[in-house]
Amino acid sequence: MTCKPVSGEEAERIGLVSMCVEDDELQQIALDTAVELANGSQSAIRWTKYSLNNWLRQAGPIFDASTALEMLGFMGEDVKEGVLSHREKRAPNFRKDCPL
Repeated sequence: MTCKPVSGEEAERIGLVSMCVEDDELQQIALDTAVELANGSQSAIRWTKYSLNNWLRQAGPIFDASTALEMLGFMGEDVKEGVLSHREKRAPNFRKDCPL
């Protein structure tokens, strides 16, 4: 939420990624993972996919609302102040009154 960059190691530590690989290993690791899944228990994989898809269907409206609110934020006064403060190399002075 702060837009601060996160290293690959930190992203892995906090659970944002399941695996980190070197660029030159990416293609082979991806193929190895695909083969491993293809050779795994198809019923377990299907049930997991089914469960995840149910979660995604339920999260859809939440995602839509989140995206809409984010777009509204991109059009507000805070964006103008954020860009101006960045250009002027100063801390932003955001309004404290929020409609929600």
